[in-house]
Amino acid sequence: MPRDVRELGGAWTRFQRHAFPAPSPDLAPYVEHYWMVSWNYEEPYRQLIVPYPNVHLTFHDGAARVQGVCSGHQVRVLEGAGGVLGVRFRPGCFRPFLGAPVSSLTDRSVDAGEVFPGGVPEADDVPAVEDFLRAHLPEPDPRAGRAADIVATISAEPEITRVGTLARLLGTGTRDLQRLFAEYVGIGPKWVIRRYRLHEVTERLAAGTPIDWAELAAELGYADQPHLARDFKDMFGESPTRYAERY
Repeated sequence: MPRDVRELGGAWTRFQRHAFPAPSPDLAPYVEHYWMVSWNYEEPYRQLIVPYPNVHLTFHDGAARVQGVCSGHQVRVLEGAGGVLGVRFRPGCFRPFLGAPVSSLTDRSVDAGEVFPGGVPEADDVPAVEDFLRAHLPEPDPRAGRAADIVATISAEPEITRVGTLARLLGTGTRDLQRLFAEYVGIGPKWVIRRYRLHEVTERLAAGTPIDWAELAAELGYADQPHLARDFKDMFGESPTRYAERY
């Protein structure tokens, strides 16, 4: 299938605008950042969305939705002129708002009114969203912060390639980690480790760094290069070589 030329060499930046405002200090324990994207396409465009272990609250066309963690890539069709305002919650930190295991939202999108009592008003800027979140602030939950810290550790420590390694580093058991992640993050620690190690691949591709694939596979804890390539395609929807063409 021929590539859409708007995907290649960063051409999408001519059709989209992005901003990522930081949260106010009182909301920073819960919110990683806000995100605003606007687009203008005369012809429909298939937008690849790669997954992270975050829950999102989005405002679009007068509707508000909560999107749980997605276990794989998604494709959204953008056409005409439009935009979305979103809240990207820190991993684990939507659990206090939800009041239920975050795994109940995995690979699901629900009307935000199902989560927030009294419904969700229209919001078209960050101050309005922050006022809404403040009106629904939950009781502090130390386990939410712990889950966020563990995900941050996975992201920052490239040598963590297996759940057992993470458990030993934290002085806990693998079962305890799995239960914490199901309850607070919404997806297992093995998936999160794989996601962040594969993120390192995308960073090298984006930078145009020459890659020894066999060496990189071993560095990231894979048995061989084909296992790495298969995991990459499962996560991002295309091979590393095809993904690199985006840059």
